[in-house]
Amino acid sequence: MKSINRMRKTLLAVSAAGVVAVGSLGAAAQLPVPTASAAQSPAPTASDQKMALQHLNEFYKPALNGMFPGNASSFVVGKTTRAEVIKRFGAPSVSRTSATGFDSYTADMGNPGYSMSYDASGVLKEIRYFGTNVERQTNIGGMTASMLWMNWFKPTSSNTIKVGNTKQLKLVYKRGAYNLEFIFNTPTELSHINLVKG
Repeated sequence: MKSINRMRKTLLAVSAAGVVAVGSLGAAAQLPVPTASAAQSPAPTASDQKMALQHLNEFYKPALNGMFPGNASSFVVGKTTRAEVIKRFGAPSVSRTSATGFDSYTADMGNPGYSMSYDASGVLKEIRYFGTNVERQTNIGGMTASMLWMNWFKPTSSNTIKVGNTKQLKLVYKRGAYNLEFIFNTPTELSHINLVKG
C-alpha cells in the first residue's frame, strides 16, 4: 500500500511539475524534427512498454561517459568533432545554418533520428535522440514521464520550457559530468532526449 501511495504522489508531482514549473531556453530556434513520421503511432501494448523500458535503461550508463547507446555510441559530447560525425554518419539530412546550429539525421530503415550541435571549434556539444519511425512505440514512443519516475526515480530538475508557442516538460537526470534531458510534449509523449555537459 505504501508503494502505491508513493507512486501516486510521484505521478502527481510529475503532473504538477508540468503545469506549475516555468523555465526558459532563451531565444531558442525551432529545429526540424529528424523523423519522417507525422502520424500518431498506435498505443503501446504491455510488450511494447517492456521493450521501451529496456531501451530507456540503455541510456543510463553510457551517459556517464557523455555517450548515447546504439549507432551513435562512438560519439562523445565535448570530445568528438563534426568531421568525425560526418565520417561515421555521412552528410546530414538537414545541415546547420550557423556554426553552433544543429545538423539533423533523419530516421530511416529502423535507424533512429539525431540532431547534433557543435561549439565554435566544431566539437560536439549536444546530441538529440528522436527515436525510430518503425515500431516507434517500442522505443521513444513508449517512454513516458511516469516510466522515468518509477524506474529512475526523481529527476535532478523538472520544469516547463517554451519554444515558440509550444510548451514542453523537461525532466533532467544528472549523470556524472553530463545531463540527460527528456523533453515531453505531454507526460505520455516523449519528443526527444538530449545529452549535454552538466
